[in-house]
This record gives sequence, structure tokens and C-alpha cells, in this order.
Amino acid sequence: MADSKIRVAVVGASGYTGADAIRLAARHPGIEIVALTANTHAGKPVAHVWPHLAGIDLPDLVTNDEVDWSTVDAAFVGLPHGTAQDVILSIPEHVKIIDISADFRLKDARTYERWYGREHAAPELLAEAAYGLTEHNREDIRKARLVACPGCYPTATLLALLPLVKAGLIALDDLIIDAKSGVSGAGRGLKLNTLFCEAGEGLSPYGVASHRHAPEIEQELARAAGREPADVVVNFTPHLVPMSRGELITAHVKLAGGATVEDCETALRRAYEGEPFIRFAPQGMLPATQHVRGSNDCVLAVRADRIPGRAIIIAAIDNLVKGSSGQALQNFNLMFGFDETTALRQLPLFP
Repeated sequence: MADSKIRVAVVGASGYTGADAIRLAARHPGIEIVALTANTHAGKPVAHVWPHLAGIDLPDLVTNDEVDWSTVDAAFVGLPHGTAQDVILSIPEHVKIIDISADFRLKDARTYERWYGREHAAPELLAEAAYGLTEHNREDIRKARLVACPGCYPTATLLALLPLVKAGLIALDDLIIDAKSGVSGAGRGLKLNTLFCEAGEGLSPYGVASHRHAPEIEQELARAAGREPADVVVNFTPHLVPMSRGELITAHVKLAGGATVEDCETALRRAYEGEPFIRFAPQGMLPATQHVRGSNDCVLAVRADRIPGRAIIIAAIDNLVKGSSGQALQNFNLMFGFDETTALRQLPLFP
């Protein structure tokens, strides 16, 4: 299908992930954007909601119910959790779906209900959905009709840890993940903790021992180890940083089976050899959010802990690109036979 234009809808175009999906897709040579939905802004030109997109020829915003799905080949769905599943259920079977929400990431409906507070409306689709961590699940993504893109924190964490788990280099019973994200990770809705006076000039933890990305991380680490999700429990603490975008995770791990820090770095470099969006911090430097801003890159580093038998793995991504819409477009490229890097080659913005 890469020889013809793929007609795309962006569902939830008034959110941050929707805006970045539009920004990236608009420069994709194989995409024609035919529908953009935003129920509360229906009838408005996109530029009235996103002035930075004013220079692009785009259709006006409509409600989800107004989309003519017979004219759509693929949909990026960037709706809040709990609402995406209902909309996805209504989309015809011929449309391929790249879901950027949380609704199809967890494979167990009971786990979803426990962490998201509602019964899943489409449990039969949970098994069908391919987990969209591109570098680790390409074959499933290529053949999928529905791809569940990972959360931003799981993306950074899993890219850092999955090769080490698969190689048996780290213990699964002692994983500490210190995570920090820009305010855009909380979405565009009004929330007290993301107001300028609340979030500015400060750093604050949130979702301590209760963040919904923890079971997603556990599910995928357990899968990589050939274990049940209940066998893996991570210590995961996210923090809100007063910046618009960017994410950095620092994972503190215990080495297993006599493994060394050098073994960990070797395993990561081998796992990601030739990967277009995975790179390692230059010698003597460490990953930083400034090094990935606006790009689909993930920058990694491995360091020895001062505590013997432990290592520190660091990963930096842009939470709205590699952690969301960029990874979604990477998956779209796989699903429709485009080169994986199409429309994603932009270098990071600095400063």
C-alpha cells in the first residue's frame, strides 16, 4: 500500500498527542489527512485550536460521529483512557487503528478495571491488539489491525530494560524506576497540579506506588522473561518537571547471575544495532531531555552503581514523539509498508 496515499483520521485532534500526530503526519508523503475530530471544538478550523498548524491545508474539526469512515484507511486515536475503547468499537473493520490511549495496552481486562476504574467495553479486542513498542514487536505490528501504543514512561523504561531482561542480566525482584516527565504528559485538560503556579519552579512526585503505567511495565517485562505479570513488581515513581515536553527515566537494577555492567552495555548495543531511533550517549556524557526534544530518538546510557552488583540505566525521550505520536507514526509505517523512518527523520531541537 506504500505506493498510494493512505487516508488518515486523527481522533482527538485537540489534545497534545493529536496535535503532534497532525504535525508529523502532515509531512508524510504517503498520508492524506481526511478527518480530524475534536467534539468540543467541532466546526472550527484547526488553526483556531492549534495556531502553530495554521500553515497546513487541513480539514476542519468535526465530532467523532460525523466522520465518514468509508473514506478512511487508518486512524490515530488520541483520546483519554476510558473513552477511546468506545470510539474504537464503532470504527469499521476495514480501518486500521493506531491507538495512542491506554485502553488496549493491558492484556487482562480485570487488570484494566483495577487500574482504570471501569469495566473494559471491548475485552475481545485486548487479545487482538499488538503492543506497539516498535523495536521489540515489529512482526505483530506489521500484521495488526489494532496497535496499542505504549505509554511514555513504559516506552523509555522498556527500551532501557527489555534487552537486559531477555538476556537474563538483571534481577526481576529488584527494579527501581525513577521517572520524570514534562507537564504535557498530563494532557491538555485543566488540572490543578499542572497550572503554572502549581508546577512552575518546582519538582513534585505523583502517582506514588499507584501510577497506571506500572502494570504495563510489569506486563511487558514479565512477557520478555517468560513469566506471569504477577511475578514482576516494579518500584515506579514518576515526577512532574516544569517543562513542556521531555522525559527521563533512571532505572536502578540488581545484576543477576554474575553479570557485569559491561555485559549490560554490550547487550543493549547488540539489541539496538542498526536501530534508526536508538542511540547511546557519547563517551563521558549522559542522556538528557535536551538531547531528544522534538525527535523520535531514545538516548541510552549504562553506568555502574556505587553499590556492588548493581547498575544504573538511563533513558531520555520526547514524551510526545517517541513516547506517543512519533512512535505511533513509526508503527503506522510498519503497518502500511513504508520505510519505518518516513516523516520521522527530524533532528532534536536545541536549545
